[in-house]
Amino acid sequence: MNRKEQRYTKFALSSEMMETPAIIEKFNFAQAPEAEKGVLKRKKAFFTGEGSSRIFPAKQFMYQAMRSGAKIQAATEGSRQAMEYDLSDFAVFAASNSGQTKEVVLLLRDLQAKGHKALFSLSAFADTPLGQASTAAYVLSCGKEKAVAATKSVVEQALFYHAILDRATGANALPAKGKALAAAFQQALSLPVPPAILKKLAGAKTLHWSGRNAGAAEELTLKTNEITRKRSAYLEGTYAVHGIEEVMSADDAVIVLEPFEAEEAKFEEVLVKGVGLTVVAISSRQTRFPTIQIPSVEGLEEYVRLAAGWNLLIEIGLALGVNLDKAERARKVGNALVP
Repeated sequence: MNRKEQRYTKFALSSEMMETPAIIEKFNFAQAPEAEKGVLKRKKAFFTGEGSSRIFPAKQFMYQAMRSGAKIQAATEGSRQAMEYDLSDFAVFAASNSGQTKEVVLLLRDLQAKGHKALFSLSAFADTPLGQASTAAYVLSCGKEKAVAATKSVVEQALFYHAILDRATGANALPAKGKALAAAFQQALSLPVPPAILKKLAGAKTLHWSGRNAGAAEELTLKTNEITRKRSAYLEGTYAVHGIEEVMSADDAVIVLEPFEAEEAKFEEVLVKGVGLTVVAISSRQTRFPTIQIPSVEGLEEYVRLAAGWNLLIEIGLALGVNLDKAERARKVGNALVP
């Protein structure tokens, strides 16, 4: 993407993506002391929300907690299923940009009625039904999004949760990396997509995403539907070579985020040589596949991979003549609470 070209800037979606580096650079990493205390006291954190408000933010916290060896139990689930769980010992985090997502509000109201004292909400607006059901309500700095597909809010939500983990564990490493992440994010958003890669992906019947179960690949699977109107699927781990190849075809494509080098040969054997489909990598190093090479910030790699994926999807959408801001059926608030 190019922030100076009208073909991008005329869409709220790409403009909001381009606003994200500044949001990262200005982010307040110490804005949620109540939430930090809640996590420290309970050593358990549960994350809920629907769609993009849960996938990347929650999975990032879980990935970073496991990666760092933090002594914090973390889990995530959709709000309806979460109502079947005993969350009495968890600090519960609920995200909804509108603050009106029905499933999320009802879960917090249920927990509030049971006397739960560690309910934390995150939305783009003050004084919402979700905030009213919370012990502490936080408002995103990114402001309202005009595009249907959530972008800048997703990154801020993830940073908010990540900062809580960073401070609760005493690491306090994120503030020093804010500028580097903003710069890498901007670079990944702006990388030119090789025409040969764009042609293959724009012509693919289904775009499969593969990568770590850390939020980015799964979130980009959803964004594929919203931005390119193509079918998509998230293939966790080695799922791509454990059976699904039976129903894949040569006009499919697989986009792998930072493939494990030890798995590249198997992907090539099964998918490229066996199925005959296109495999593309988004990676900080060159791979045996056509590669969009991106910068890396230690400990924050998934954010940069997400930015590169956004960039790629915008280019595919424009190549297909999609109106990036106006979905045919998708809504900004998937299921709004009706008073």
